[in-house]
Amino acid sequence: MRVPEPIAPFHHRLTAQTRFNDFDMFGHLNNGAYLQLLDLGKVKYFEAVNGKPVDWRKVTVVVVNINCSFYSPAYFDEPLEVLTACVKISEHSFVLEQRVVNPESGDTKCVGQTVMAGFDPATATGAPIPKDWADSLKDFENWEE
Repeated sequence: MRVPEPIAPFHHRLTAQTRFNDFDMFGHLNNGAYLQLLDLGKVKYFEAVNGKPVDWRKVTVVVVNINCSFYSPAYFDEPLEVLTACVKISEHSFVLEQRVVNPESGDTKCVGQTVMAGFDPATATGAPIPKDWADSLKDFENWEE
């Protein structure tokens, strides 16, 4: 299977740290560990976008869908990075594209897409994406209005 071209440029990179128990009996990074790396990439991306740590007690966006396609196995002690970009924003949701790559070889290990939706914790229902989130994402990604 051919690795698809990125939808947008990546303005955020996170050096990934793996642990011994992240690997399966074949010496490959377990598929569940990739999702954990993508989650950490999201957190660090949001911190970079907002210029400060996210206060998760005031959650205004939640994950509603994750898809991940695997292209090449990662091995113990292999250098890895998580690349993250926002590729689409609408009134109620936005889409992140993420990749786990070997920064030395350029080899793409997986490509993930996550849909996140606005959320009102007081009513536990969907809500529009807060304007400050949308504006920060657009600014970070250098989008033109």
